[in-house]
Amino acid sequence: MSKILVIGETRDGELRNVSFEAIAAAKKINADKEIVGIVIGDDNLDALANELIYYGADRAVTITHENLKNYTSEGYGQAILAVVKEESPDGIVMGHTSIGKDLTPKLASKLETGLVSDVVDIETDEEDVIFSRPIYSGKAFEKKIITDGISFVTIRPNNIPALERDESRTGKVETKEVDIAGLRIIVKDIIRKASESVDLSEANVIVAGGRGVKSADGFKLLYELADILGGAVGASRGACDAAYCDYSLQIGQTGKVVTPDLYIAVGISGAIQHLAGMSNSKVIVAINKDPEANIFNIADYGIVGDLFEVIPILEEEFKKMLVTS
Repeated sequence: MSKILVIGETRDGELRNVSFEAIAAAKKINADKEIVGIVIGDDNLDALANELIYYGADRAVTITHENLKNYTSEGYGQAILAVVKEESPDGIVMGHTSIGKDLTPKLASKLETGLVSDVVDIETDEEDVIFSRPIYSGKAFEKKIITDGISFVTIRPNNIPALERDESRTGKVETKEVDIAGLRIIVKDIIRKASESVDLSEANVIVAGGRGVKSADGFKLLYELADILGGAVGASRGACDAAYCDYSLQIGQTGKVVTPDLYIAVGISGAIQHLAGMSNSKVIVAINKDPEANIFNIADYGIVGDLFEVIPILEEEFKKMLVTS
């Protein structure tokens, strides 16, 4: 039976949402193909494998090894190539995350196949599967079809909705033994410089600050608003360069690309480099005291005013709304 492999990605022992979105993407490529999920790590992964099945995978393969505790492209590459060799899939799907962007080009090179990266939509006609991806910093979109070889794609988080979780679904979970050896790099431990309650690249709500926030203390207001909305905090490069926050929060052409349901831009002028990372957000709200700020040109809603006066008012109103709902 023809099949599509979905590479699951974990963080802090849990599957990232984009792993479930990748299953939905695989179904869009061809709903008749068998969807096989892959989970990689150093411990018992059966629970995570079953999660992939609940979200639409037909079965799952787990690969455990002490050298797979933390991600390295060599280690994960060896594991996935072993599964690909055994399964001979027609397609491979993974999230367009920092790991996906690092791993998939190397896999494509090893497999001598093409790669369509950063896919935001998948359509089908009578003959072809059509993949849409943004180009020119999000100013335009191109459509691609794969005419030969494996359908190897990465999908941008928050663009292709995951299927409904269904615990009644069942499927076989297989454990594959792979000797992960000869690694030139082994990651012993990861110390996170900044922690977030919500993953920025997968957040449905983002409150982002720019130079207009004026200081690290000013960012405390943004964290308060994000906490109320159950969202994450992001930043422009200017705010990061000014040391108002950590570079891990940077959104833009040289930072993270995000597509939340709601993006609140606070004190951000709207430089093209920043717009490249957030312009495809579903609803954009801009708060800036300069009525001529470029950010208003792409905003769905704009508030002209002092952010230090506007944010507290928004906080109170959102609190009221959440209480009544």
